Parts: sequence; structure tokens; C-alpha cells
Amino acid sequence: MPIAVVGLILLSVTLSAIAQISLKIGMSSPAVSTALARGEAGRIALSVAATPHILTGLACYGLGMVVWLAVLAKVDVTMAYPFVGLGFLVTLALGALLLGETMSLTRLIGTLLVVLGVVLTAQS
Repeated sequence: MPIAVVGLILLSVTLSAIAQISLKIGMSSPAVSTALARGEAGRIALSVAATPHILTGLACYGLGMVVWLAVLAKVDVTMAYPFVGLGFLVTLALGALLLGETMSLTRLIGTLLVVLGVVLTAQS
């Protein structure tokens, strides 16, 4: 697989992980939390639509999708898709670094097993 395609795959995976972190931050904001607690659909929608982190997360997903389409135009989906598993590792690392989430040994081992599967698939 050409190195440029691997770069595009890694960019897409990273954008997806950043999107997850941004969406988590946005959904934890006071405005969204209050709207969710009240259970008012209109207020929830407005709070979500007005939260910068949520908008950033959605933008990252959109850009990641465009990059992924470029990947799919160049390689077989069965070759590219296993790399999506790297998103587990990137998201785990960002969650621990940026959100202070717990990275237990069990969680780390499980994530590394997914990455091992990606490596083995990529070599086939």
C-alpha cells in the first residue's frame, strides 16, 4: 500500500478520534447537561447546535469522511478498513490525555490486541 494512502488512512482515523473527544466535551457542557436534564427536545437541539465543541466534532467527522472517500478511491475496502481499528488506540490516548479518563491495564491490553489485529491484517 502506498505511503500516501497510509497517511490518508491515519489522517481519517485521527480526525475521527478528535471528533469523539470534541463531542464528549461538548455533551458535557453545562448548557447541554441542563437541557438533557429538563428533557426538552427543542432546548436539547438548540444547545447541541450552539455548542462549539459539538460543531467542531461534527466538522472533524465530515472532513474525516472526505479523506476516507479518497482512501476508498485508491485501495480495496478490505485492505483499508482494518486500519480503522487504530482509532481505538488514538481515542484511548486522547481520552486519557485530554479528558483524564482512566487507562486501565485491561483496557490498554484490549486496545493493543485490536492494533495487533490491524498490523496482521495489513501484512496479509
